[in-house]
Amino acid sequence: MSDMTTPGHLSWSELMTSNPSAAAEFYGSLFGWTFSVMDMPDGTYHVASNGDNKIAGIMQLPSDSPSQQATWGQYVTVEDIHATAAKIQRLGGDLLVPPTTIPGVGEFILFTDPQGAALSAIQYASEGE
Repeated sequence: MSDMTTPGHLSWSELMTSNPSAAAEFYGSLFGWTFSVMDMPDGTYHVASNGDNKIAGIMQLPSDSPSQQATWGQYVTVEDIHATAAKIQRLGGDLLVPPTTIPGVGEFILFTDPQGAALSAIQYASEGE
């Protein structure tokens, strides 16, 4: 099983930053990662690979959050994003972003635990969805 199909695995890392191209150059030089780019509605998304494995993405900080600092985030694979969202709320966490579709990828949520730490969960789309 891969990290993208195994519930509970940290399956993707994502950096939101003010200068994605400079960040890709930095991390590429630091770790030897290679990058491909994808055009997205909000700009270019840099996909990092370690060898043949796609491991992370780098994207522009949202323009509607000018005071937000650059930060890395993690995604945990889940089987059912809607059930996970409901369980987070039952356990005292808060949904910051409700189930949201990423076309061709799946659905994700952003939430905080009861202590305020943020994390994302993702249900990857099955082949053909």
